[in-house]
Amino acid sequence: MVENWIVRWAYRCKPILLQLFPLSWLKKIKKRIIQSGYKKQTVWQRQSYQQGMYPEGINLIGSIRAETGLGQSCRLVANSLFHSHYPFIIYNYQQAGSLRQTDSSWDTYIKKKCLYNVNLIHINPHEWGIAWLQMDRSIWDGRYNIGFWLWELEEFPEEWLPCFQGMDEIWTPSEFTSRSIRKKTELPVYTIPYGMEAELEEGYGRSEFGLPEEAFLFLMMYDSNSITERKNPLGVIRAFQKAFSIENRKVGLVIKGDWSEKKETEKWKDLFCGYQTIYMIADTFEKKRVNSLIACVDAVVSLHRAEGFGLVLAEAMFLGIPTIATNWSSNTEFMNSEIACMVDYSLVEIEEDQGPFRKGEHWADADLEQAAEYMKKLAEDREFGREMAEKAKKQIRQVLSVEQAAEKIDRRMEEIRKKRI
Repeated sequence: MVENWIVRWAYRCKPILLQLFPLSWLKKIKKRIIQSGYKKQTVWQRQSYQQGMYPEGINLIGSIRAETGLGQSCRLVANSLFHSHYPFIIYNYQQAGSLRQTDSSWDTYIKKKCLYNVNLIHINPHEWGIAWLQMDRSIWDGRYNIGFWLWELEEFPEEWLPCFQGMDEIWTPSEFTSRSIRKKTELPVYTIPYGMEAELEEGYGRSEFGLPEEAFLFLMMYDSNSITERKNPLGVIRAFQKAFSIENRKVGLVIKGDWSEKKETEKWKDLFCGYQTIYMIADTFEKKRVNSLIACVDAVVSLHRAEGFGLVLAEAMFLGIPTIATNWSSNTEFMNSEIACMVDYSLVEIEEDQGPFRKGEHWADADLEQAAEYMKKLAEDREFGREMAEKAKKQIRQVLSVEQAAEKIDRRMEEIRKKRI
């Protein structure tokens, strides 16, 4: 298939292409390939599910090895499957454009072929056009296809409607996302929250990250693949600067991102406005090390504009770290004002396209003054933070346990089995 060859060639040659062509031009080409995949899907005649054609079980299809938020999402789904009663394998999809594919924690489950009768396809719609072109059509034929999708706004994009073609149902990790998708399809849409876990790297403390031992540290962490404007690190920086003077060395802010270019690094330093207590960490870490970074700070802050789940916040709560977060979108399903500092917001119109988030849609604009007050409260009243974090830790381990996630998967899989007999 011509498109298949083009996508694979582009992926392998990406470092060279980035030197030869502007990134904006390459993004346009990628968008055209995705749209080509969408068009072909609309006329694709998939062989529908056939009982007995394959053994009972689940093929988890996704970027299980990717060192990204979506990669971690896929690994959490794999862990829930591991605790379910259904056999499963993993078909590793190497997403075009992924920065690193080095997480080997589920390698023993990776197979070159899909073995079972149900596909759980952990590939978001904005990449589905390319994935569909890359993979053999036989993967989708004769099986029950479930898309596991995340989305952050109340309206699901019209341009992604072709992605429903070939799907039998959709799963999401939040009811917020499920509601958005249900507006655009008659397919069944089920909410299957993650089962949380957060393993730590032994022996990793602040010194390993070059951070001061004594200061009260806030952490804001994001992956630029998730769209910087949506994650809103600038809002966190401004709230921190409202809360603490430039002379205050007892409190610091850690921004964990992935700025690879020197120009980008210098731009961020300009935003710090001379604050010596704002620390940048630009490295890409293995997941255990990321968790260790979360565990060694005093609070985690997310003044996001929209979340499809809010993994960093859930991980911080799981580890017993106080959190400050925008009180809107999917994270509110496991957070409330009793266990976190929930920041008020205004819904504002998106003024220009930000990746898949289109001009004219709406997302949250967090109240920076209130966020700054919460920052001061946590830094000045350690007991307040400890009590809140303990309640959060207890709740998150109940409502987002691996056991409850596995149970929901078992229940839905049994319903599918009975429906198809």
